[in-house]
Amino acid sequence: MKNRSVLLCTSLSLIMATGCKKDFLEVPPQGQTPAVQFWKTADDANKAVNAMYGNLRGWTNVAFAPIAVESLGSDDTEKGSSAGDATFLNNFDNFTTTSTDGQVLDFWSGRYQDVNFANQILTNVPAIEMEANLKARYLAEAKFVRAYAYFRLVRAFGGVPLRLSVPKDASEYNLPRASKEEVWAAIEKDLTEAAAILPQSYPASDVGRATRGAALALRAKAALYQKKWADVVSLTNQVMGLGYTLFPNYEAMFRVPNENNGESVFEIQCAIIPGNPSASNSQYSQVQGVRGSNGGGWGFNVPTDDLANSFEAGDPRRDATIIFRGEITPQGDAIPTVGDNPMYNQKSYVPFSMFVTGFNEGAQQNVRVLRYAEVLLMNAEANNELGNSTPALASLELVRARARGNSTTILPRVTTTDQAALRTAIYRERRAELAMEFDRFFDVIRQGRGQQIFGAKGFKAGKNEVWPVPQNEIDISAGVLTQNPGY
Repeated sequence: MKNRSVLLCTSLSLIMATGCKKDFLEVPPQGQTPAVQFWKTADDANKAVNAMYGNLRGWTNVAFAPIAVESLGSDDTEKGSSAGDATFLNNFDNFTTTSTDGQVLDFWSGRYQDVNFANQILTNVPAIEMEANLKARYLAEAKFVRAYAYFRLVRAFGGVPLRLSVPKDASEYNLPRASKEEVWAAIEKDLTEAAAILPQSYPASDVGRATRGAALALRAKAALYQKKWADVVSLTNQVMGLGYTLFPNYEAMFRVPNENNGESVFEIQCAIIPGNPSASNSQYSQVQGVRGSNGGGWGFNVPTDDLANSFEAGDPRRDATIIFRGEITPQGDAIPTVGDNPMYNQKSYVPFSMFVTGFNEGAQQNVRVLRYAEVLLMNAEANNELGNSTPALASLELVRARARGNSTTILPRVTTTDQAALRTAIYRERRAELAMEFDRFFDVIRQGRGQQIFGAKGFKAGKNEVWPVPQNEIDISAGVLTQNPGY
């Protein structure tokens, strides 16, 4: 996928006008395949699937909207940058966001763009004459991406319109919200069907595509959010049997040379294609990078003191997660001692020497979506909830052992078999292990601790467990869409 990143998003601009009379002013766009000629060959199917993956690294998938909706509500992060820059992001940090906020709309529309890319494939590829196994794999990949989009939607908004095919006519354009349960069921169905088809691994030329392990792990995560503990255990046990390993160096795991390592379950692929900046449009690293003349980043989504102080004494993940002002990174970059922000997200960091003129700073940094460490922590949590403390402790210890390395004085083995105490330990471990990876806010919500943890920030129980449905979407639906309570 990294080597096939010149992705033709225009190939999927397939909502085309028909029946219009042609005249001499209608000149076909150069370099574009007319839509009427698309969906004919296996190469068309390949282009469509590549375009679907390419869209995952776009602005609404990895930049401001995800930062706002999936990160800033938590106690781990705050807006960052300069005080007067993009002040609207503060509304997510203090829970004053309204339904007219542009980032809510961007997140909503961006996820439905992901859904549309997948649905175009699922609607049109079955009719293409091509090798049967490859066709089945393409359809399974589309189901994974669609499930991933709906997973992000349902945890952000609750029930949402459930679109599972390309609309046949205007009667199918305006859908009401499905229930939360219906959305979760659709996610589970897509991932179950995808896991049955997707391969366990790919040759080097296709690394980055969805695998069987990715589908099983995402389904386990969906089950985790629904407290289907037995399903979580079963699914994570399957993933644990697929050969994944924990990368030995936690800090180095997030650097570009170690992308798609043995711990990676699914990453959004990003690359710099010489001579083609538009094919390397990820701003994931740039938006969160060290702000200033050296760092080249914008400095948004920065760690809080609360996060920095939450790590156990000596936990090396603290310094691997947070770039502190005035430090020298393991890669040798000197961070200015003064500036707008005292801390930055180290997991999105790309060494300054790797910046390429003409491209977004850090454009080649992949986005880690699912890691094996999280699979182990899901397994630990679900086993504990079922009263199975022995396997819960074993999975938890694997994560802590990697973090402590060869030290005998930090991160002692957790031994308690008391369910409540072990639950607390697992929650703390998730925070330390997955900090700055866009899960903390939703973890606290699904654990039922929103008011307890976020109340001081302005969180209101019964309202802020979800974000508002974009008012623009309600307006154009003529009231078919309904608003979440309290907004």
